[in-house]
Amino acid sequence: MRLTNYFLPLLKETPSDATIASHQLMLRAGMVRQNAAGIYTWLPLGHKVLKRIEQIVREEQNRAGAIEMLMPTIQSAELWKQSGRYDAYGPEMLRITDRHDREMLFGPTNEEMLTDVFSSFVRSYKDLPKMLYHIQWKFRDERRPRFGVMRGREFLMKDTYSFDLTPEDARKSYNKMFVAYLNTFERLGLKAIPVRAETGPIGGDLSHEFVILADSGESAVYADRDLVEMNAPGTDIDFGGDLQSVVDQRTALYAAADEMHDADAFAAIPEDKRMEARGIEVGHIFYFGTKYSEPFNAKVQGPDGKPSLVEMGSYGIGVSRLVGGIIEASHDENGIVWPASVAPFGAGIINLKVGDAECDGVAEELYAKLSEAGLDPLYDDSSDRGGVKFSRMDLIGLPYAVTVGPRGVRDGVVEVKDRRTGERESLSVEAAVAKLTG
Repeated sequence: MRLTNYFLPLLKETPSDATIASHQLMLRAGMVRQNAAGIYTWLPLGHKVLKRIEQIVREEQNRAGAIEMLMPTIQSAELWKQSGRYDAYGPEMLRITDRHDREMLFGPTNEEMLTDVFSSFVRSYKDLPKMLYHIQWKFRDERRPRFGVMRGREFLMKDTYSFDLTPEDARKSYNKMFVAYLNTFERLGLKAIPVRAETGPIGGDLSHEFVILADSGESAVYADRDLVEMNAPGTDIDFGGDLQSVVDQRTALYAAADEMHDADAFAAIPEDKRMEARGIEVGHIFYFGTKYSEPFNAKVQGPDGKPSLVEMGSYGIGVSRLVGGIIEASHDENGIVWPASVAPFGAGIINLKVGDAECDGVAEELYAKLSEAGLDPLYDDSSDRGGVKFSRMDLIGLPYAVTVGPRGVRDGVVEVKDRRTGERESLSVEAAVAKLTG
């Protein structure tokens, strides 16, 4: 993409109501624009990052055996009355009435709807297990929406629902999602810690939050340092292994957020292993048994010929929340530092002398070769001063910036800067392309 053809409305000043780094940087980098409290338009740069995260989430769900579908955003209140959650959910649910005075709602989650779908079609244990998911915009009317997309009212979420014959089978599905989440966050370049969690309005008695560490996190996190390193990037887990042992290994080490913190258990950890930090919740998984299958009479015929209520779980990832979470975990004083897996462009090309035949030629060659290699570069072909171009590339946080200038062109080299480390190398065009695409 050529910058002169792109829509990248940067802000020079940080809005006064943006109090955390991700909110400030997303506004300054032209990723989002606020339309109302907690509601944002995703501009082209932000939308590209959002879709890259969504695709990684999708791929890891598919890898775990979940099947994608799509449910509507507007749901009938009758489904929620049937489960007993319509009145219990609270004012966060946006309740509406259509022109025929039918009670509807903008769905905050989909346990009721998918249980109703499942119970309408599945009759035999032979059709189990099943894991179904969708990635869809949700709405929760937060009392105090803040921190940009980290605590907005409208948000993109991946939610998966599992259906099993027995509690033992349901635990296997839970373990699959536990591991899928570890793999997802690893691919996103994040250290995600599974912590014991309350089940809240979803229900059930088994639940884990996945938390990434950031100074701006809303929750205090208490954990064994070994667990943090265990979930570092580069630790992909094969589904062909013993998933129960993987889950046991990670849940055996202490990790808890505020509401589940046990001070005595934490004190029992060797002092040099204790870690206190702030965390951002980016995923939450639940096993809740027959909480929803019972009111919807979601039964299957078991191998003994008798009907049996299915055992269920649900598993959410805040896709849009992750955009802010990644920035909170990966930025510096100059701007965003994207992990390569979610960067909106694979590299930036800076032409310091647009209009100069030699500089234009080298920049065009780089642009063509990187595009052909699938790196999707952003070519700054604007007439702005060099300092403006460098600052803009640092702000939007692409993994690499390749600078083409008259002096380097005379010497047959371009400068490649690693955004994360700040290291710079002077390389030939061929070597630069090989480095960025290798």
